[in-house]
Amino acid sequence: MKYDVKDLNLADEGKKKIEWAENNMPVLRKIREDFEREKPLKGVKIAACLHVTTETANLMRTLKAGGAEVALTASNPLSTQDETAAALVKEYGISVFAIKGEDNETYYKHIYEALSIEPDITMDDGADLVSTLHTKKRDLLSKIKGGTEETTTGVIRLKSMANQGVLEYPIIAVNNAMTKHFFDNRYGTGQSSLDGILRATNVLIAGMNFVVAGYGWCGKGVAMRAKGAGARVIITEVDPIKALEASMDGFWVLPMKEAAKIGDIFITVTGNKNVIDVEHFKLMKDGAIVANSGHFNVEINLEGLEKIAVSKREVRPFVKEYKLDSGKRINVLADGRLVNLSAAEGHPAMVMDMSFANQALSAVYILNNHKEIGKTVIDVPEHIDREIARLKLETMGINIDKLTKEQEEYLAGWQEGT
Repeated sequence: MKYDVKDLNLADEGKKKIEWAENNMPVLRKIREDFEREKPLKGVKIAACLHVTTETANLMRTLKAGGAEVALTASNPLSTQDETAAALVKEYGISVFAIKGEDNETYYKHIYEALSIEPDITMDDGADLVSTLHTKKRDLLSKIKGGTEETTTGVIRLKSMANQGVLEYPIIAVNNAMTKHFFDNRYGTGQSSLDGILRATNVLIAGMNFVVAGYGWCGKGVAMRAKGAGARVIITEVDPIKALEASMDGFWVLPMKEAAKIGDIFITVTGNKNVIDVEHFKLMKDGAIVANSGHFNVEINLEGLEKIAVSKREVRPFVKEYKLDSGKRINVLADGRLVNLSAAEGHPAMVMDMSFANQALSAVYILNNHKEIGKTVIDVPEHIDREIARLKLETMGINIDKLTKEQEEYLAGWQEGT
């Protein structure tokens, strides 16, 4: 078995953390039990490019229980938990290629290593695996039946590929499942992003002007949690409908040029490029804190900040202070990468339980239905989404009503009126 991790001696610590996460992932555990009996992925090779965390470890265990051969690589150079990577290799016999803090060259070397198993199915978080296949490893494309995508940024990239006619196999957008984005993006990102900011800075959020760039599901979650912590929340948006929604939700909506002048903490969650740009850095207060929870660090123009800075230094773990010629200092967290995974531990296991349940069941669906789907991006089938919601409710001890026969007939008809 091939692997490349920091230190296998960390495996015991990693195993304990993986088991702790499993305690809060009852839906995925139920699926793993089913997979162990039914082996729906027997003989299937899966290359996964995901954040190497304790929750991901439990997804890998589930896929292996289903009969799959799995190779895992990181989807972000700073998100890997080295102890988790070690445990997956030593305790669970799963190939892992990931080291926290790896450089860009190593990051892509690890992607090539994961692809060396010649996968039947890909699992992606950001679409780096898929884009590498389509640009550098096209000889492997003919074997691939389909793939899944975990996050908004990746779905945007893959839909662009599909629209341009260059996508060579079907993808299920796991991100678009209600049981994923409605909970993971909102509650997971909301809590874990604030956790990352607090661990990195130890600042008091109450009373701060907290600027959230983007009011999608992730932005809504971050704004909700920042408001709950006592911050004055400011939203910046380019979509008039989302901006209107933010205003109606009680938030202050401003252009970034205006928000930059008054913000104390900034966080980007848009999936776009240079949302915080050089012109904004020049307007910020001395000591402003800048972070990102979008998938790639392009949301913050770090190259531009480097050019206007007269000096930089690390003042705390995951905090770099850039000093401008005006004397103002801008503090960037985690090199602009996902602050919730770089400076903290990412989403709580209870949230990832639903996201990874979608991943596991979508892998089986794509295996059995890839010929009918074609070379495009589809949402998670509704029956899978609803089954995961049902299982989650069951594990939480929550019961709901069922439609009566009369109610079903009424909803299916049109003749009965006033």
